Amino acid sequence: MVTVVVENVLLHGEANARPALYRVADAMRVLSMSRTVIYDLIRAGRLRTVKEGRARLIPASAIAEYIDLLEREARGRR
Repeated sequence: MVTVVVENVLLHGEANARPALYRVADAMRVLSMSRTVIYDLIRAGRLRTVKEGRARLIPASAIAEYIDLLEREARGRR
């Protein structure tokens, strides 16, 4: 069995595991966007977040939903 540490979460048997929750700085890298743009998207309701204590986290599913939203909007412009 393979054990991998991803974003301080121990995952067993998942060699290509991705984190379930991203910090804003990590989401910035994943989406290639600035901190200001990420927070603008959050305020506008286009990028969903959760809070754990004082930390604002972005679920991987929210990033996927945002990308799907962008693709739907792009198809609508054609």
